[in-house]
Amino acid sequence: MHQGPTFKFRLYVADDTQNSAQALVNLKAICRAHLAARHEIEVVSVFHDPQRALAEDIRMTPTLLILAPAPSRRIVGNLSQTQRVLEMLDLDRKFT
Repeated sequence: MHQGPTFKFRLYVADDTQNSAQALVNLKAICRAHLAARHEIEVVSVFHDPQRALAEDIRMTPTLLILAPAPSRRIVGNLSQTQRVLEMLDLDRKFT
């Protein structure tokens, strides 16, 4: 079984809004299916930590920052387009 790198994610959300909640559900499902035991997810509320969101230039929620492996990338939206997310993670041809 190919282990591969550990993926580190930071998901910026607007507390419990529907799109933010859906983004977290979708991210967890993608990680469970494609990155079992090799991912870390940090969830940051733009309401509870607005300075951090501003520092990372978060203008919309939900926004997913892919911190590792490099290069860092971002995806805005609820992550419902699984194939696009897999492509952004470069997992579409390696592990599917």
